[in-house]
Amino acid sequence: MTAAPSTVVLRDVSVKYEGITVLGPLDLEILPSERWVVLGPNGSGKTSLIRVLSLYRYPTTGTVEVLGETWGATDVRTLRQRIGLASSSLRDQFRPDIQGVDIVMTARHAALETWWHDYSDEDHAAAMECLSRVDAGALATRQFRTMSSGEQQRVQLARTLMGNPGLLLLDEPTAGLDLAGREQLVNSLAVVAADPDTPATVLVTHHTDEIPPGFTHGLLLKDGAVMACGPLDQVLTAESLSKCFGLNLRLENRDGRWLSWATN
Repeated sequence: MTAAPSTVVLRDVSVKYEGITVLGPLDLEILPSERWVVLGPNGSGKTSLIRVLSLYRYPTTGTVEVLGETWGATDVRTLRQRIGLASSSLRDQFRPDIQGVDIVMTARHAALETWWHDYSDEDHAAAMECLSRVDAGALATRQFRTMSSGEQQRVQLARTLMGNPGLLLLDEPTAGLDLAGREQLVNSLAVVAADPDTPATVLVTHHTDEIPPGFTHGLLLKDGAVMACGPLDQVLTAESLSKCFGLNLRLENRDGRWLSWATN
């Protein structure tokens, strides 16, 4: 049996701003069935990595291959339509009175408004199915501004699933959520991760307890450099986490969730 081609291949990728390296050099390969979590303190390069993977920040050095296409030799406007992206910066761009189902449908053309393109009944049905997958069907006709932060994030998660994407990128989706909103979203992410039809997924977070069950691989970053990379149970250790965050940390996996805390 022929192995499935890699979803992402980064080779010697680095990002510099005004001569200062904020990420890399980084080699990274992500397979279609893998669910990756990227951990690191503020300023570690996580956002720069997501911008590279979402094809919005061309690397200073190295090559980027996403879904079999090489950046620099393909139309990234078309390729972006095959990437599901959820982030706080994207959330802030939606019109306050746009409905949940319309937010999901706009992903069909990597747009922010439905009036920019034509959508079919099949597109509407597909958007409703995406909302149902993350238990957000009741939000279909709700205006975005009337939703809680957790509900807005679940609609964004549904949006990443629209149009059969080949890669999901989730940039700190639990940021700013209260306990209930965070746990609901983590549970939704665990359901999505367990679905064999879900494509390769990359989740960025600061906190180990926000890693959903079912995630398979980890990347630890500090000051733009790779501290550890590989299968999650090998990467995520008290020693590696302590080195990454500069604290003496303990770590436990309890009921599929990773718990960490500082010790004296």
